[in-house]
Amino acid sequence: MKRLLLFAAFATLACGARAPRTETMEQLRERVFQVARHQAVFMDSLLPEGRCPKTFQDGEPVTSDIGWWCSGFYPGVLWTLASPGDTLERLAVRHTLPLARLTERKTDHDIGFQLMSSFGYWNIVLYYTPDRDPETVRMVGSVLRKGAEQLAGRFDPAVGCIRSWDFGDWNFPVIIDNMMNLELLMDYGDRSVAETHALTTMKNHFREDGTCFHLVDYADDGSVLGRQTVQGFSDESAWARGQAWALYGYAMMALKEKSAGNRELAKTFYDVAAKLENWLLGHLPEDGVPYWDFSQTEYKDASAGAVIACGLLKLRQFRGAEDDGRGLIMAERILRTLASPEYLAEPGTNGGFILKHSVGHLPNRSEVDVPLTYADYYFLEALTLYPYAD
Repeated sequence: MKRLLLFAAFATLACGARAPRTETMEQLRERVFQVARHQAVFMDSLLPEGRCPKTFQDGEPVTSDIGWWCSGFYPGVLWTLASPGDTLERLAVRHTLPLARLTERKTDHDIGFQLMSSFGYWNIVLYYTPDRDPETVRMVGSVLRKGAEQLAGRFDPAVGCIRSWDFGDWNFPVIIDNMMNLELLMDYGDRSVAETHALTTMKNHFREDGTCFHLVDYADDGSVLGRQTVQGFSDESAWARGQAWALYGYAMMALKEKSAGNRELAKTFYDVAAKLENWLLGHLPEDGVPYWDFSQTEYKDASAGAVIACGLLKLRQFRGAEDDGRGLIMAERILRTLASPEYLAEPGTNGGFILKHSVGHLPNRSEVDVPLTYADYYFLEALTLYPYAD
């Protein structure tokens, strides 16, 4: 009965996924958020107890345990959409609390992804809540600090980086995705570890044109053993989501350093992001949403598009009045494309996911042309970053 009622409600909102001919960005945001709120509740109705959404494939939900690197993104979607005391906030709390157990794991670097999108968002909500419960504040802060300590424990001073994977034949693998985990350290842990990791990655991950490899393998003394693009088409190609992680990661680091008054580091990190931004603006397709690899023309990746939009908008924040508007134009183009019927799901469909057409790991034939939780999360984040008052 619960699902029947939900489907009836979603049917009345189906038109919400269809964009009108002329629509302001404010109207677009509200239309997307209306669809997203109902999709988020619908997704909860499909989830088995204790499971996290992973994707929706062949008409069936695919779930994971909390150890999967994406486990924090659905709680993050809920926090993004929630209002004080409503159903979405209650769901956000319920789906966030189990992730506290992640601080006991020592096996990977993804604690930043997992906690910043869940407990990190909760902490922001608490900051703006006048009658916040002191015990909840302490609990949330403790989880974030423990997570940051765990992440910092994977740092090797001789290499100058945080180790990414504990599997495979690599000696000390570091993937560009790890730039996204540094925010946990910048806000709740050892900033010097995050800064050193970003500086080392800047030196060894990037090509002359500003694009980046996916993985760099280091020897014990910090010398480079090899460079690869594991999830891209080839080692020398520009894997789209890898470029997105790099853009967002260095834009985030530049903003953090600027806020702290560290002008030299802020400029150093900004320059990396700005060079990649310039490359992306010259290589993104007309609708703004890249194919899964820039050397390919099959399978668009909505997740890469959403993350790139976030990175462009963060760079705009960094530049302030000096921004030339090029990144903003592209970010809006991406968001309008993702909010179109081609990508935005009809309410009550798509397993509760907001966006269609993302790619996880195509060389491994894993999650190809399916919805993904991080595509939804960063799509909503980009819509919150967009400068509507301009």
